[in-house]
Amino acid sequence: MESAEQRARFRRAFDAHFDALNRYCLRRIPVDDVNDTVSEVFLVAWRKIDKMPDEPHSLPWLYQVARHEISNRWRSHRRLGALRARVGGLAVDSEPGPESIVVRNEQYGDLIDALWRLRPQDREILMLRSHEECDYDQIAVALNCSPEAARKRFTRAVRRLRSEADVSGLPGSAWESDAANIGEGR
Repeated sequence: MESAEQRARFRRAFDAHFDALNRYCLRRIPVDDVNDTVSEVFLVAWRKIDKMPDEPHSLPWLYQVARHEISNRWRSHRRLGALRARVGGLAVDSEPGPESIVVRNEQYGDLIDALWRLRPQDREILMLRSHEECDYDQIAVALNCSPEAARKRFTRAVRRLRSEADVSGLPGSAWESDAANIGEGR
């Protein structure tokens, strides 16, 4: 049975983090899937309201839930595509929708192309750090690892991104100083 405190806690999380989760999903899946995915994230949050951490860890926890929902959605798309191909229909592309691509490419150009050539794990940690502006403690919660492991994974992801594209001089990047430190061997 739900309590008034559980409802209030859920409402606070929803009001505080809906927009951030919407942006998070928009950068990772086709626009047509965003609303359903965000709804699923909050459904899980409601069902597990007693397990949702308090602030400031609720948003990274919700990112973790969103990662699982996005993975489920991509698996469903792949299965649907395979099924359509087997029955003679056209396979569904597993690429993000055109609206998402236009927005991302307009903002970041070649960097986005390099980012999408990286492994999904590298892409995820870079996006958590730069787009969601998470610190290593928050990334650790979202990725279910230690803050030190999050820092090391981030460092390796930045190195891989640097090998794909020139990331120097990007204004406003949340990980710009970390990237500079990596170049100096720190």
